[in-house]
Amino acid sequence: MLSKFIAPIPSTTITLTTAYNQPWICMSIQQHNPFQFPRIYLASQSPRRAQLLEQIGVPFDVFLPEDSEAAELLEVVLPNENPMDYVQRVSLAKLQAIQQQINTAQLPPQPILCADTTVAFADEILGKPVDAADARRMLSMLSGQTHQVHTAVAVAWGHDVKRVCVTSQVTFKTISPVDLEAYINSGEPFGRAGAYAVQGLAATFIEHLSGSYSSVMGLPVFEVAHLLRD
Repeated sequence: MLSKFIAPIPSTTITLTTAYNQPWICMSIQQHNPFQFPRIYLASQSPRRAQLLEQIGVPFDVFLPEDSEAAELLEVVLPNENPMDYVQRVSLAKLQAIQQQINTAQLPPQPILCADTTVAFADEILGKPVDAADARRMLSMLSGQTHQVHTAVAVAWGHDVKRVCVTSQVTFKTISPVDLEAYINSGEPFGRAGAYAVQGLAATFIEHLSGSYSSVMGLPVFEVAHLLRD
């Protein structure tokens, strides 16, 4: 079982959850909520998704999968699977796994939010780089080109599931060899789909972005707000 704790987000009230007595709930966020969003389970360990929910005032408990290896297997790309089908399948599969875990633990009912983001170029899914050479390959592919970032969100309200998928177009400048090596050496490409972080050093590579900046970060806040309030 996981017992990971996600680093606190600045200006957010964070409480370790003990009332549920479950090691999978590693952080609880309670904050000013002017739009009266429901309290949710966030099924993600991404600090960026937590930050974006905090930004719009959504109270949430971070809920992690009991079996991290099984969760990672869900991210394996199926034969001939296109990027949009992939990201929607993975987000829904993760949601269903967390639903079962929450039901088994008999936790208080709350909406559950799952999301998955993938970077695609010419229909090739660019996952997290396995090493520096892989990061170099991906960034060289994206250099001077326009690629797509797909973020799929699935929200469960009991037996009802609402889904949305947002696609953004991101254009990189031509990255010089010096900048490419400097970025790889910074360590930022690792653990990130497409080998870059839009909110980090890679912002200096982005010539144009059409779509949702927050979606490229990992969570389309406009669409999520509507899913949680409709």
